[in-house]
Amino acid sequence: MISFVIPSYNNLRHLKNVVESIQRNEPDAELVLLDDGSTDGTWEWIQEQNCISFRSEERVGHTILYDKGIELATNAVVGILHADMIVGPNYVSNLMKHLKKGVVVCGTRIEPPLHPAGKEKIIKDFGMDFDSLDIDGFETYCLEQQSSQWQDVTTTGMFAPWILYKEDFQAMGGHDPLFAPFPYEDSDIFQRWILSGYKLVQSRDAFVYHLTCRGHRWTEAVGKDDDYFKIQTKKASRNYLRKWGSWIQNDEFQHPIIPPKFNVAFVVNKCNLMLLEALEPWCDRIYVDEVFEIGRTQDYIEMERENTLFDIDKRVLIIGHNDPIGENDIVVEFDGTKLTNESFKIIQNLHYIIKDSGEVGTFELDIFKITINSMIEYQLELANLNNPYYQEKLV
Repeated sequence: MISFVIPSYNNLRHLKNVVESIQRNEPDAELVLLDDGSTDGTWEWIQEQNCISFRSEERVGHTILYDKGIELATNAVVGILHADMIVGPNYVSNLMKHLKKGVVVCGTRIEPPLHPAGKEKIIKDFGMDFDSLDIDGFETYCLEQQSSQWQDVTTTGMFAPWILYKEDFQAMGGHDPLFAPFPYEDSDIFQRWILSGYKLVQSRDAFVYHLTCRGHRWTEAVGKDDDYFKIQTKKASRNYLRKWGSWIQNDEFQHPIIPPKFNVAFVVNKCNLMLLEALEPWCDRIYVDEVFEIGRTQDYIEMERENTLFDIDKRVLIIGHNDPIGENDIVVEFDGTKLTNESFKIIQNLHYIIKDSGEVGTFELDIFKITINSMIEYQLELANLNNPYYQEKLV
C-alpha cells in the first residue's frame, strides 16, 4: 500500500480535513503526520490519531520534514500531501495504475479561483477555506470527471501531490536542504528526477482539492504573504540561482525545462554592494574591486553566510588578490556602472547565449566581454545529492 507524508505548521484546521478525506477515501493508507513546531494544538491532536508521528520542537520547514516522513514510512510507495489539500475518490488507484520503478506520478489539483489558471490544474470553487468546503460537491465532481473525458488521461507536468517508490526517492538523496525551510525544493527535485532518467507522469483523474498556500504562506487575511515567507522565499530563490545558474522554467503543463549549467565567473569593475547582491547568485564566482563606493566585500560575505550552504568566501573574490580568473570555464567581464536593465536580461539568458555560441573563444555582447575556455555542462552532476561532486561544489 501507500504512505502519505503530511507536514503541518499551525494548520490544524486544515490538517483535520485532509486526514478525514484520506480516512474516508483511502482507509488502508498509512498516515505519517509531522508537526513543524506548531503552537495551535497540532501535536496534541496528532498523538490521538492512528498514525506514525514526528514533532520538531522548532520550525524547520517542509523541505526537511518531507524527507523525515518518508524515512519513517513503512510502505514501499510514498506520497506527499499539503496540509491544505483533501483527496478525492479513487485517488490512490488512479495514481498507482501509472506507477512503476523510475516513475513519479502526480495528481491533478482542483483549486478555487485564487491563482491564474493553467493546463496542469482545474479551477473550480468548492470552498475558499477550511470551514467552507463543499466536500460532497467536490467528490461528486471527481466521480463525474473520472467517468468521462479524464479516464486514463495523462500529461507530463509535475507538481505536488506526487507518489513514487520510497527506494527511488532515497536513491536521489531526497530533497536538497539548501532550500530549507522552503520553497523551490520541489522545482529542484523535479529537475533532478528528470536528469536521473525518471519519467514524470500526471494522472488527470486522480484529484485533490487544494486551497493553496495555507500551509506556510498566508496569514489570516487570505492572499497576504507573511514576513517569514517573504524572507525565506528570497533566500531560497538566490540559492536556486547559485545552484542551477538560471531561473525555473516549465512548459504549458508544468513539465520542467532544464537549461544548460556552465561554470561562469563575473569580473566586475567599479562594483558596489547593491550590484554585488544582484549579481552574485547568477554566477559561480564573482571578482570585484577591493573597495566599493558603498560597503566592502566582507560586509556582503558576512551578510550571506547564514543564508546559504555554499561557501560564500570562495564565491566572492577580489580582482588580482585571489585564484586566477582564467581557471574558470567562462569569464564575463564588464563595467558595473554600465549595467542596465537590458544588460541584466543578457545575464539572465547567458546559459543559452553560451550554448548557442558553440565554441571556445572570446566575443563581445552589449557591455560584456565573454571568454569561453570550456563548454563543459554541469547539470548532470547536480542531479543526485549523494554524488560527491555535488557535495564538494556545495560546501
